[in-house]
Amino acid sequence: MKITDLLKKQSICLDGKADSKEQVIREMVDLMAEGGNINDIDTYRETVFKREEEGTTGIGEGIAIPHGKTEAVSAPGLAAMVLPEGVDYDSLDGEPVYLIFLIAAPNTEDNVHLEVLSRLSMLLMDEDFRNKLLHAKDVDEFLAYVDAAEKEKFPEEAEEKAEAPADASAKPYQILAVTACPTGIAHTYMAAEGLEKKAKEMGVTIKVETNGSGGAKNVLTPEEIAACDCIIIAADKDVAMARFDGKPLISTKVSDGINKAQELIERALSGNAPVYHSKGGATEEGGASADGDTIGRKIYKSLMNGVSHMLPFVIGGGILIALSFLVDGANAGTAAFGSGTPLAKFFNTVGNTAFGMMFPILAGYIAMAIGDRPALMPGIVGGLLAKAGTSVFLAEDAWISSGFFGALIAGFAAGYLMIGLKKLFDKLPKTLEGTKPVLLYPFFGILIMAAFMIFIVNPPVGAFNTWLNNVLSGMGESSKMLLGAVLAGMMSIDFGGPFNKAAYVFGTASIASGQFDIMASVMIGGMVPPIAIALATTFFKNRFTKSEQQTSITNYIMGLSFITEGAIPFAASDPLRIIPPCIVGSAIAGALSMMFGCGSRAPHGGIFVIGIIDNPLMFLIALVVGAVVAMAGIVLLKKPLKAE
Repeated sequence: MKITDLLKKQSICLDGKADSKEQVIREMVDLMAEGGNINDIDTYRETVFKREEEGTTGIGEGIAIPHGKTEAVSAPGLAAMVLPEGVDYDSLDGEPVYLIFLIAAPNTEDNVHLEVLSRLSMLLMDEDFRNKLLHAKDVDEFLAYVDAAEKEKFPEEAEEKAEAPADASAKPYQILAVTACPTGIAHTYMAAEGLEKKAKEMGVTIKVETNGSGGAKNVLTPEEIAACDCIIIAADKDVAMARFDGKPLISTKVSDGINKAQELIERALSGNAPVYHSKGGATEEGGASADGDTIGRKIYKSLMNGVSHMLPFVIGGGILIALSFLVDGANAGTAAFGSGTPLAKFFNTVGNTAFGMMFPILAGYIAMAIGDRPALMPGIVGGLLAKAGTSVFLAEDAWISSGFFGALIAGFAAGYLMIGLKKLFDKLPKTLEGTKPVLLYPFFGILIMAAFMIFIVNPPVGAFNTWLNNVLSGMGESSKMLLGAVLAGMMSIDFGGPFNKAAYVFGTASIASGQFDIMASVMIGGMVPPIAIALATTFFKNRFTKSEQQTSITNYIMGLSFITEGAIPFAASDPLRIIPPCIVGSAIAGALSMMFGCGSRAPHGGIFVIGIIDNPLMFLIALVVGAVVAMAGIVLLKKPLKAE
């Protein structure tokens, strides 16, 4: 593995300054993170320090090669720093260190760090090579010296490469892609499958990295990125972008990976894709601005970044809270319901702790999508203050919480606040650079966000929340049925898109205010489309192709699990005959759920949480009615296919 393949420009510093070994390692880890190889910077930093405790990596001759092997590393990488004034590194020869290389290796069996460590050590034994690196005028010259030294030291590699026979399987991928959706459940993998399937039909080689709920899979390597022709980012949430610096890149919605795969691939091969330029942030994430995202699109992606990080807390915590009521049935109707037994109290305490993180996590990750990592802290603080509320005129007995809407405002405010603070503090002397992340950003971020939330946001938004809860609580049966129909219908407009997510987030927020009937309507609205399509493909096969008929079981499972995205392939191929019936069926199911008084304390789970849904039998009846109505509409609109 060549040094030049692992060493990126943004991970090289030629004028480093540090007063201690600890400081220089921290700065080296930050440099490594700028290369996009780290998925958990704190864990990686701890690994490097732990390795250092086992014995110094200052090998003498003014050189140090610290390294860390951990699952926090997504792909092998190198960072380099030249310290003109040197630093006391506790080296084996007792001399200061002037040249440092940091190695990042994933936790795999191939021990890539040992290979790189050996290769570096061999190169750095040459005093002339070390002097060239120490006196390089710029990063390009530094890399050129490394490349020349490698070619001279390992000439057999160039010969083997030249003599190697052409092997189609060894050719670099023409296109690389990354797919990601807010929930990381369905759209992410459907977009990946769409791109891979279409590329195979077109005879194009492609590799797709999926940023799903279980983390990044099939991660793109630095070598693959360097060799590919173009990169496609089909994402509705932020992904690591710094690694794509200088490459042609297309940024688009995740749904385009499903519906417009051929168009994206053709554009990627055309040579007209804009070149992406990294802003150089250590943890730069985003959907890339190569395509010139509109303001609305940027706001949506920032919001979805918050939602995607919030959902695991909401779903896991919400289901645990619901389980506490299920196991504590003996205390139903009493004040102790949900915590009347030890097991129920355990579920309730843990669930409420996780569920209570909804607002700070939402605000924090919205802020981070806008203002990078420094904005995470004021965003989280703003979300906590939105949850805690504001005492009217600071009186102790009249607290008003701004809740979900306050957390939204806090997230966006914290993100743009940090952008402003960065611009303001850029005017400070360079000697104060190190104080920004550890002193200036935290202090002013917390101070300004606290004043903003307590005195400006919480009072009016808290009053609005109180009014909204009173309105919802005071709604008559007909009004609630209309609300249930609207929210459930929204779940079927775009099957996981903005309308669907807006309704779902409103439903999860309603759980926090005790409006469990709203969540039940939202859930049932999302379950109807896949089940309706499954029923149609089961009982009216003559209206669907052979491949469509084979999805019946999958759609039954997805529908019963409350995964609306199972309807996407059908909606994409025939939207006018699929979407309207699904909207009608979902709306009817949502209205019936409201009318029957169904309620869900669990924000997800579908049929698998039926035991903790209020009026479960009527919920199932409403689901069946909605699915049958949607199926009937689909069947009436779709004509039988012509026999071949």
